[in-house]
Amino acid sequence: MDRAYHRYDEAYTRPRRKANLFVWTIAILLLIGLAMGAWLGSYYIFSQPERPDSYRILKKLHKIEQPKRFQLTAAPPGEFLAPKQLFERYGAMHSAELARTNAELARNFIRNYQQVAGLVPYVVGRFTLVGARELGSDDLFTSGMVTLTDAVDFGEVLMEHVYPADPQTVPLMKQTLLRGLEIKLERTHDLSVVVHAEKLNDGRVLITTVPLLYGSYTVTQGRGSFSLEPPLDLNMAAGWPLFKDDERKTAEASRGQVVMAARSKTEIPGITTSGIGPNATPAVAANELIRVEQAAPVETPTPTPAPRIAEKLALTAKGRKLAKGEKASPTPSAVANKPAVTSTPAGIAAASTAPRANVSGTSSSPAVAVAAPNAPAIPPANPDSTLASTAGGGSWKTYPPGKMPVGRLINPADLGDVADHGLAGERVYLRGQFVVNFAEANRAVLRPKNKLTDTVLHFGAPSLTRIVVEFPAGYTPPAQGSVVTRDEARPYEITEVRKQSDGQLNVFVREIMQ
Repeated sequence: MDRAYHRYDEAYTRPRRKANLFVWTIAILLLIGLAMGAWLGSYYIFSQPERPDSYRILKKLHKIEQPKRFQLTAAPPGEFLAPKQLFERYGAMHSAELARTNAELARNFIRNYQQVAGLVPYVVGRFTLVGARELGSDDLFTSGMVTLTDAVDFGEVLMEHVYPADPQTVPLMKQTLLRGLEIKLERTHDLSVVVHAEKLNDGRVLITTVPLLYGSYTVTQGRGSFSLEPPLDLNMAAGWPLFKDDERKTAEASRGQVVMAARSKTEIPGITTSGIGPNATPAVAANELIRVEQAAPVETPTPTPAPRIAEKLALTAKGRKLAKGEKASPTPSAVANKPAVTSTPAGIAAASTAPRANVSGTSSSPAVAVAAPNAPAIPPANPDSTLASTAGGGSWKTYPPGKMPVGRLINPADLGDVADHGLAGERVYLRGQFVVNFAEANRAVLRPKNKLTDTVLHFGAPSLTRIVVEFPAGYTPPAQGSVVTRDEARPYEITEVRKQSDGQLNVFVREIMQ
């Protein structure tokens, strides 16, 4: 078509508009800002779960795991700090540094110590319970109890120890966690981790701790025990510490009134009371809170077959004649009736019945528990012979008097040597005379009964040995205050012996007699 004839005609399509670059620039910038805000917000939420709003969002997104129960051998690596060391570390921090440290401590606890930089701080030492109260929905830990304690050796440190537990356990905990109770934390079997530190107005430091083992606890003079459970949820909006200023001051004031009343009754002019005064030594606690745990199973030694002496003698008698003057060897039946000495510790212990001489030169009684002739030196493996928990309520094999497997028999005076060297894979039995401190359904706490001479020589000092006895299901423990006598025919079987830093021996045994 010739364009010259149609140059004045309008085009069929509409003219093209120019793009509005300004609007597109604004839209792209808004999208970039939205992406940056989402990225920064997610980083803020995931990197700081200790903040209340972050914890609430992560909980709704199911990105928060429940605090888990750690085993003693699989706990996060850490350092054990005494009260003085805690004060030197957290008391010297400025407010900003302490806030940053507290955020890191709470963050590690919420993450179950999966991303920890450095060592986890654990608390060791002796503490006296000042006050206790039940936890509720308005607290950071919503179920259980929390105790307020002060350090025995360093009064500048207070510790609130959290005991998370199910609601049905709280009534028993209220009867157990009473004012004046001593709480001893040791590095051998306690893992109470620091989750918060607070500097008080008077210069002291308040430490918040949680036991990562969530074990079972009982007291040396009292009834009942309670078990802890990891918390299902945390109310981070409640804030730290759990004992607010008013509650803490009220607990300390009531405790001070009780102490002053007790001192006024016991102080005598001219006589210094133990544990009071600048140079006085701390008094021995009348009641302590102790943790009971699953006892380690005793490894049964592998039996070593004894040489077949009877068969060798029989072959020798058939193959040759006796020489002149040679004595006749015992008959196979006579040799078979003799007990064979094996190379296992149990066999050696059964054969060595001669008394051993001690350092002073006097002979001691044989420390051997010999079973009946028809009882094997090493019992066969039996699923019913596994050790039960020291928390009570177990089932294991029991024996008639004198029919238990062969093992080493010791007295309470020999428990220190067992604590230093261990059980060494052999069965060890305990005999002696004991006094029952307290008893409940499946457990009792005993102490060795001191003789009159020992009481006079030690000026009435309490025994440093505590025996925790576990009874099988259906057994009736002895009554509190009664005296129990166990001899070589009816001993207790020792499962574990733990020695504390102050010399206290915690001996875990079980009843194996029918």
